[in-house]
Order: sequence, then structure tokens, then C-alpha cells
Amino acid sequence: MELTIQVEQVTKSFGKKMVLNDVNITIEKGQIYGLIGPSGAGKTTLVKMLVGMDKPDAGMITVLNYNMPNLDVLQDIGYMAQSDALYNDLTAMENLKFFASLFKLKKQEQKQRIAYAAEVVNLSDELNKRVSAYSGGMKRRLSLAIALLQNPSLLILDEPTVGIDPELRKSIWEELFRLKAEGKTIIVTTHVMEEAEKCDALAMVRDGKIITGGTPTELKNLYHVDSLEEVFLKAGSAQS
Repeated sequence: MELTIQVEQVTKSFGKKMVLNDVNITIEKGQIYGLIGPSGAGKTTLVKMLVGMDKPDAGMITVLNYNMPNLDVLQDIGYMAQSDALYNDLTAMENLKFFASLFKLKKQEQKQRIAYAAEVVNLSDELNKRVSAYSGGMKRRLSLAIALLQNPSLLILDEPTVGIDPELRKSIWEELFRLKAEGKTIIVTTHVMEEAEKCDALAMVRDGKIITGGTPTELKNLYHVDSLEEVFLKAGSAQS
């Protein structure tokens, strides 16, 4: 079993508020791994530490065999943040070219990757528009395209399908399954249980703690219920 990520006894506070409390997670190479939980549960804080944007107060995080934070590993991580980090005054194409230039892609490869990423998120015909004219859903799609640009071996997607219509959401998930088949590891945060069902393994997060984890089938069997919503409710009441 080859591990892509190991999170060991990670704790993080902001002021007096403990945001993550003794979190342990193991993610295997080639898994789609879901971090599930309501807003404010600590998912985004954990994701930022996986990318190296934040440091834990205690504990250790290893990503692709590097102790985080580590700049060297960023070339191999595609990250889509919860809030879109885009240049609104530029066109979508200019945004894509700018981010592609950060990843040391050769010109021809840059062109191919931009075409591929735009196609996946169905923005190929909208690339010459300024991002300021994009809807919220289009901005999410552009952020996802940027995360796919450098063909990373690890994709970390924070609420990737919020504000995206069902048809495109389906095609994005099909692409995630294809990338998984190539051996890429994908982490998705979501509060949509229908998306949690698509993951190979899950960690359910509430109030900064992992309340339970496993495959969707294992979790439903463990709690003797038919849905992941019920798993979350049962696991949560067992914690409190």
C-alpha cells in the first residue's frame, strides 16, 4: 500500500478556538478521498495544511513523502480553494496562461494542458471573456481548470462543485474517476452526501474532530443504516 498523505495527531487553534483536534488520516495513492462535514467543521483548515498554506500547532503532515509545509512538492499538487483566487480584470485565457507559467510547462505542453482543462470544465468557448463577466459557477469551473493545469499527481479540491449545474457536475466526476484510474490521488471536501457516496474512502469531520471514517459501504454497515446522512447523525450523537 503506497501512501500519498499521512496526517498524524494534528491540532490547530486560532486564538482560543480549537479548529482541529488530534486529527489522524491516511490516504492511499489512487484514492478519491472525501472530507465530509458542515461548514465550519475544520475541512478547509485541514486542506490548507495539506497544501502547506498553514502549519499545524502540533502533529505532522506528510504529502508525497515530504513533510509539510514544503515548496518543492507544490509542483505536484493541483489545488482548488473554496474561494476563487482569480484575476478578475484578465480574461479566462490570460488567467490560465499566467497559472500555467508558474508550473514551468513548455509552450506546446502549456497550450495542450490549457485546451484540455478548459474542455473538462466546459469553458472552451468562453476563454476570451473577462473573468469579471463570469458567473459564480463559471468562476468555480475556471478554478478547477487551473487546478488541473500542470497534470498533478495529487488534486485537492475544496467544495469543487458548489454552484455548478447537475449535468456538468456529472461530467466533472467522470473526469475525476478517469484521473483516479491513471493513479492520481484526489481529495474532495463536500457537504453533499450524494458526492460522498462516490468517494473510495471518507473522513467525517465535525467540530474539528474526525468522528468516523471508512468506505461508504463500511460506514453504512457499521452504523446499520442506509445512507451517509444517517451515518453522520449517528456518529455525531455518539461523539457528543
